[in-house]
Amino acid sequence: MTQLRTDRPQPHPEPGFSPLDRAFRVSARGSTLGREVRGGITTFVAMCYIVLLNPLILGASTDITGVRLTTEQVTTATALAAGVTTILMGLIGNAPLALAAGLGVNGIVAFQMAPTMTWGQAFGLVVVEGFCIVLMAVSGIRERIINAIPLALKMAITVGIGLYIALVGLVSAGFVTRTPDAANSTVPVRMGENGHLTGWPIVVFCAGLLLMVVLVSRAVPGAVLISILAATVFAVVVNAAFDVRGWGLVEPDVPERVVASPDFSLFGQVDLFGGFASAGAVTACVFLFTLVLSGFFDAMGTITSVAQEAGLMRDGKVEGMGRILFADGLGAIAGGTTGSSPNTVFLESAAGVGEGARTGLASLVTGGLFLLTLFLTPLAAVVPAQAAAPALVVIGGMMMAQCRHIPWQDTDFVIPAFLMIALIPFTYSITNGIGAGIVAFVVIKLCKRQPGQVGWLLGVLAAVFGLYFAIEGVTSWL
Repeated sequence: MTQLRTDRPQPHPEPGFSPLDRAFRVSARGSTLGREVRGGITTFVAMCYIVLLNPLILGASTDITGVRLTTEQVTTATALAAGVTTILMGLIGNAPLALAAGLGVNGIVAFQMAPTMTWGQAFGLVVVEGFCIVLMAVSGIRERIINAIPLALKMAITVGIGLYIALVGLVSAGFVTRTPDAANSTVPVRMGENGHLTGWPIVVFCAGLLLMVVLVSRAVPGAVLISILAATVFAVVVNAAFDVRGWGLVEPDVPERVVASPDFSLFGQVDLFGGFASAGAVTACVFLFTLVLSGFFDAMGTITSVAQEAGLMRDGKVEGMGRILFADGLGAIAGGTTGSSPNTVFLESAAGVGEGARTGLASLVTGGLFLLTLFLTPLAAVVPAQAAAPALVVIGGMMMAQCRHIPWQDTDFVIPAFLMIALIPFTYSITNGIGAGIVAFVVIKLCKRQPGQVGWLLGVLAAVFGLYFAIEGVTSWL
């Protein structure tokens, strides 16, 4: 992810009299039409890797009926949702913020929700999540829920999701594999096949990872995308020269054509409430809560940090925050409707801000470029997991930086935070980690006779998670 830069001088306002300038308040915010266009392009280059990564994640799982989504389907859905939601953010929120399928929440859809319901039902829950976020943003409940969970636990969730994303990347690339006889072994997972790294696919992954680490550390614009493309070219050359096996779902072969018609077969294929019947009401509600929770904190933190970099903070508040949150909620609805998983604001928006973007006009440019990629879907089918997975590892690692905000010296937070961070990747479940941490924190505070530091809302959440963990036993008993 692009790091925020605070040493860039603020641009000087230039008079603007065009309708476009007045509509987006370009000159009033100290920008120009040229800077907005350049910033929009920069943001797209920095984050368009999601068009390649989202199919990797959603395509790695099957739903309860055994159906697996194709690369073409998810690529089209990802580009369409990113384009539409980013344009909506520009028009409604007038902020240089781009949206796309969120890393982490798409893992919830793929690896937790889909195995318990159909894809249509999973995307239906995503749409319901979007409506919940919109209603909460309009009513003000969103801020109350955010304030109910201590900041330290919010940071622990981010760290745990980072580890989870990194583990997904390592497993997808084949760098980490399951031990075949894990039940009779003290080591459940291992490095590579047979405990060793062998084969050209692993070489491609390692080369791509090292290149990405170097480019990101040097703050090269588009570092993630450049690394994915370079690793893909390397994979295509290697595969053609040596006829390699073991790539996984996608083999890096040169496509017969570059331009193709988009595959809109996932669009509108949603079942809003069927997931409650398939997965069970309690489990579906916990899934829904987890989606809403993840969307809350990812968006709030990103919006605040990017807005501050863009100079859109007034008296400690983000200018037009209500409209921005409303547009963010629409992103989740659009993500479910298109079949791409919830869309949320990307921190890579800061790359465009660093190039001068200050208004929603930059978002219109970014969104337009995402829509253009709808016709380039064959290119996504060339990218093997080994070329795209390094981004998951790097982004997951960068999310670990939130550890510094956790008060490790406070014993009330140590175990709850640790449970969140450890159980999310260890159980391959974001829901399990969040629930365990909240339950542990509430129990600690109640045992210390400090119910005032819990609050009724957090107590209710702990009770819901307690029921979630005990649902099998309760069901059997009943």
